[in-house]
Amino acid sequence: MRLTDLLHPHLDGVTTVVDATGHGLRLDPYLHLPDGVALRDDAERPVGEGELVLLSYGPDPALHGTEDDCLAVLERLRPGARGLLLLGHPEPPYHRLLDALVTHGCQVLRAAPLDYTHLHAGAVFARTGGDELLPPHDWFGRAVPSDGFATALRIADEYVFADLVSRSLRARVLDLERRAEEAERARDAARADGLADRLAAAVREREQLASALRGARERVDVLKARVAMLEGSTSLRVGRALVSAARSPRRGAARLPRELYGMWRGRTVKKVAPTARPAADNAAPAAADDRLYLVHRAFSCAPRDRLVIAGVLTDATAEDFAADAVVNRLLPHDGGVLVRRTDPDAVVVQLSACTGTGPWSLAGSGLAPDLDRRMAELLTEARALGRATVLWRDAPPASAPGLAQFTWEAVLDTDTGVRLSRLDPAAQGKERLREVFQWDSTRVRLAELARLVGAPDPLDERRVAVLAAPRDRTDRARLVAQVLGQDHRPAEVLVPDPEGLEELDAAGVTVRTGAPTVAWVADWSDPDEDRPDTLLLDLMCAQEYSGADALGHAPGGEDFTFVPALRRPLLVRRSLHRAGAPPEAWCGQGYRLFAVRGKEPS
Repeated sequence: MRLTDLLHPHLDGVTTVVDATGHGLRLDPYLHLPDGVALRDDAERPVGEGELVLLSYGPDPALHGTEDDCLAVLERLRPGARGLLLLGHPEPPYHRLLDALVTHGCQVLRAAPLDYTHLHAGAVFARTGGDELLPPHDWFGRAVPSDGFATALRIADEYVFADLVSRSLRARVLDLERRAEEAERARDAARADGLADRLAAAVREREQLASALRGARERVDVLKARVAMLEGSTSLRVGRALVSAARSPRRGAARLPRELYGMWRGRTVKKVAPTARPAADNAAPAAADDRLYLVHRAFSCAPRDRLVIAGVLTDATAEDFAADAVVNRLLPHDGGVLVRRTDPDAVVVQLSACTGTGPWSLAGSGLAPDLDRRMAELLTEARALGRATVLWRDAPPASAPGLAQFTWEAVLDTDTGVRLSRLDPAAQGKERLREVFQWDSTRVRLAELARLVGAPDPLDERRVAVLAAPRDRTDRARLVAQVLGQDHRPAEVLVPDPEGLEELDAAGVTVRTGAPTVAWVADWSDPDEDRPDTLLLDLMCAQEYSGADALGHAPGGEDFTFVPALRRPLLVRRSLHRAGAPPEAWCGQGYRLFAVRGKEPS
């Protein structure tokens, strides 16, 4: 919730807002006060009827103030005055101020969380003038028509029910925290006990393989020497001469005595050391056979800006993951080689790949011991290299119970998500597209994996920069409301002058000047345009569905289809925006344009 949403419903009859938060907080850009309501700094004088005072309390005394500052302001309240208490604690310690509010006759009318990085909650209260309670407010900020005993009874009943719900939630949170701590301790202990043994086993196995490779190379060298000796022997040369003469008797028979005589003359000549081989023979030996398995596999040598997965995956999952990550599919005969060569962020084993058809079918079921042994070697190789091993349990665990016997750094008990391009917006509707985009898409599932292994977040590809040019205070207030009201909130707002947009910074939206730094750019240069809350959400849904480079309104009014031209681009890829080419030339340069029908500006 924004500060204006909490404050404005309680400004009826208020002519002055008194800022008593001190110099740490500058709340003027957050308030957007209506005409007729003035804002003034606190002069440490009494606050009476028709006035509302702002005070704050939080963990940073220089920014939020202290408990004593709040108590001093409460003492200056007179009957009919109102107040807005801003709390900077993630879990507000309301109990420290509750007694003071009751002592000074202050009734809390409404409390709500705030969507800012340094202000987490706010509470509106009023200084009562007698023994009667003021009507409370419902969830929408509207006063509930009641008085006297009915008001007290409502507050008492709601307090008991709220305490019941919060008590069970607190108990559940404490239980989950305890289980998480126990699981972390158990995992650390198991990792500490088995890491040395697994590392020693991996080292021994690598030494054995290296020894076997050296022996094979020595045998190859011996065979090469024997072949060279045989090729230089007189018996072989005589045999070749006889065979050549037999193949063409007319010419070969005439040359045969001369060749044999030459061999006889050279039998006692001292052998000369062979000359240097041509440059082609001095080339490096061919790569070992294991490298040939990397042909046609995904590999990136650029700076790591995408999640890299080496996995035991089904065909459909590998195809879906490849749209947002670098995917290397592991096979039983080359899994260890790929893990060493590609250096993945995570080695992922999908349970469905072990229960269906494919090279890993029946792994973990106990019916294919050779596959289980290959799986154990693969996971040992991954842990020896410091790569995270993840079990993606998208099927019943009982279908492959043997996988639970392996050691995993993480287990994901969820499906692999839905790729938006596999949906049909015409049949399923845009609501379904929005739902999948926000909660059930493949990119969301990969983001969970990336957070577990500390890899680049695939959701960075959804970040949007808004280009705006507000002219005055009214335009700034309108811009703030539109940005914070978006269901898919922008990551940054680029303006000529960031003055007066501090509320966006406090809400986690970067405000600055210059060029965009995120993946997508939206042009909001018209300050008078009405933009629905679903604008950016629908545009990003359409982009992820189509994979287009620019989206917007088409001249013919087409919707959800590729077009050769856009009449009005609404969302553009950053690289296309920085290229500076006119929209008319985009299609001719190979960019994909996608039409999305939306609300036109009036």
